Amino acid sequence: MYYDLSTMNFLLDLLFPKKCVGCGKFDSYFCKTCVANLLQGELVCPKCERSAIGGATHPFCKRRFGLDGLWSLGIYQDPLRRAIQKLKYQPSLVREFAPVLVDIMLEYWAKYQPFVFDQIKKGHGHGWVVVPVPLHWWRENDRGFNQSALIGKLLSKKLGLDYCEGLKRIRFTKSQAKLKEKQRRQNIRNAFEISADYELYSTH
Repeated sequence: MYYDLSTMNFLLDLLFPKKCVGCGKFDSYFCKTCVANLLQGELVCPKCERSAIGGATHPFCKRRFGLDGLWSLGIYQDPLRRAIQKLKYQPSLVREFAPVLVDIMLEYWAKYQPFVFDQIKKGHGHGWVVVPVPLHWWRENDRGFNQSALIGKLLSKKLGLDYCEGLKRIRFTKSQAKLKEKQRRQNIRNAFEISADYELYSTH
């Protein structure tokens, strides 16, 4: 018996209906109500932490190896908190939900940081590369995936940018979840280095 793709998708939705990771309602992995309830905090300069348009680094705060800007999808509270937790710890859900989250990210990015898209278009992506934050090999083996890498690959494809696993985690760290801000910074200090993949990528 032969089923086309639309029939297969219908059967899968019937047997395994999509459920919103935020509120639990059926129909989609992240319903419109929960998306609308994502709260965006004030965007600030990553150097001085004062208000900045689009989260861009102020001209007088720029440093040679500093960040050009900093942006987050929203404040870490429900429903976004539930969505991130499910994305990190539920392997059965991550591959289905990651594309949904990437689309939401791009919509919010366009709304709060449209200048980034302008910069990408202006340079046709030249010099831009998507680099995920790596997990320690033990933790990645335990989970079976790295959600950051999965999102990074999807994001680079959507934006037409290169993707490179340019960082390597060189020591195991505690989970950041229950640490305070100062403890988090100390926890990841000297935990990363440039990977051989990036060195190879940068020579081309």
